[in-house]
Amino acid sequence: MKTNAVMIPLQTQRLTLRQLTQEDAPLMLAVLNDPDFLRNVGDRGVRTEADARRYIADGIMAMYRRRGFGLYKVELKDGTPLGVCGLLKREGLDAPDIGFALLPEYRRQGYTLEAARAVMRYARDVIGLTRIVAIALPNNTPSLRLLEKLGLRPEGIIRLPGEDEDLLLMVWENQE
Repeated sequence: MKTNAVMIPLQTQRLTLRQLTQEDAPLMLAVLNDPDFLRNVGDRGVRTEADARRYIADGIMAMYRRRGFGLYKVELKDGTPLGVCGLLKREGLDAPDIGFALLPEYRRQGYTLEAARAVMRYARDVIGLTRIVAIALPNNTPSLRLLEKLGLRPEGIIRLPGEDEDLLLMVWENQE
């Protein structure tokens, strides 16, 4: 993995992916409190825009500095914010994992897959990752289908440190 990687904005046919800033607190607040996010990912304890700004500064922006990657803001070319997608490094996982969460009104339109494909290309071609993982609840069928479309395959059931739910571990490995 290239340790000096810098997150560059990514462009797709319909989307722009860029680093999150504290100005994106309203988007993060909405994403983190969406009922589907709470059910499938968990409660991050973010209840106000001030909480969301701290979450971005202490978590996402800190990961940019430490790792050279993190979550991107996903937006339409006109600047409409859709959600987030990117790479995370979590305790208990042996490789960066891809994560995504779009607001409900933008799901089922191909945006998540389009954004995630751009992140996978960036991870492989720019950062030089040879292994990417993902975790999902075993009953989170939409996320599992999307991960399979990205080329990730089930590897087993895991439980992250400090968590009480079993998760399906999905893995992509570069065979080149």
